[in-house]
Amino acid sequence: MQFDDYQKQALTTVISNDDAFKDMLHWVLGINGEAGEVAEKVKKIIRDKNGVVSDQDKQELGKEVGDVLWYLAVFAHHLGLSFDDIAKQNLDKLQSRKTRGVLQGTGDNR
Repeated sequence: MQFDDYQKQALTTVISNDDAFKDMLHWVLGINGEAGEVAEKVKKIIRDKNGVVSDQDKQELGKEVGDVLWYLAVFAHHLGLSFDDIAKQNLDKLQSRKTRGVLQGTGDNR
């Protein structure tokens, strides 16, 4: 599946408030909330299972990662951005950093 195909299908399940600001806030908070759920599950795996990730843990983490992906796709669309383009730009940026030896470090535009 291509990123843009996923984005289009994700948009078929959006519930909108018909208020652009409230929608944007909902989706940004959703990204953070779902990412927090990923972190919470990993925390419990470290705390309760000594960091051993079971097959069931992988399935549950996959569900949460999928929720993060959905919110990202919807938010990107709200901004008028293609998910395919975002993915390509990100990989190009990282490859450039690798080539220039600046994968580590700080600053968005290194």
